[in-house]
Amino acid sequence: MSYPAKLQQIIDLFEYLPEEEKRETLIAYADQAAAQAPREGEKFDLEDVRKDEECTDTVGVFLSVDPERKVRFRINLGPQVQTLTRAMTAILCKGMEGVPIEELMDVPADFVPKIVGAQLVRQRSQTVYYILTRMKSACKVWLNRERAAAAS
Repeated sequence: MSYPAKLQQIIDLFEYLPEEEKRETLIAYADQAAAQAPREGEKFDLEDVRKDEECTDTVGVFLSVDPERKVRFRINLGPQVQTLTRAMTAILCKGMEGVPIEELMDVPADFVPKIVGAQLVRQRSQTVYYILTRMKSACKVWLNRERAAAAS
C-alpha cells in the first residue's frame, strides 16, 4: 500500500530514527498541534466535537471537502489531551491534507508504529490511533450524507 505523498514523507522521516530522536520529533510535532485548530472565519462541511471514553479531554474534528473531493482537517484539542495524541494530530492533519476523501478512507493504520515506534504503540495503543479513527469517522459521516442527498 502506498500512502498519501505528504504522509509518506513524514513516515520516511520517522522510520529510521533512533527511539530517542523519534520521541524528540514527536514532541516537536505535538508542539505544532495548536496550529491545526480551526481558524476564525473558516467554514466546515462537518464538525464533530466530543469527549470520548478513550481520550482525556474533548476533541473537535472539523472537516472540509473541496469540489475535487479533497479533504482538509482542523482539529481542536482540549488542554488535557496527551502529548502523543497532539503529535498524531499535527502529523495526520499535515499528512492527509489534500487527499481525496475515498483515498483517506482506504489508508491503513499500519504506518503508525513506523512513526511512534512499537514500544509506544504497545503502551498507548488507544492514543496512537484515536485521531485517525476520528478523521475516518468524520469522512464516513460526510460520505453517508452525500449518498443520502443524492438518493433524495
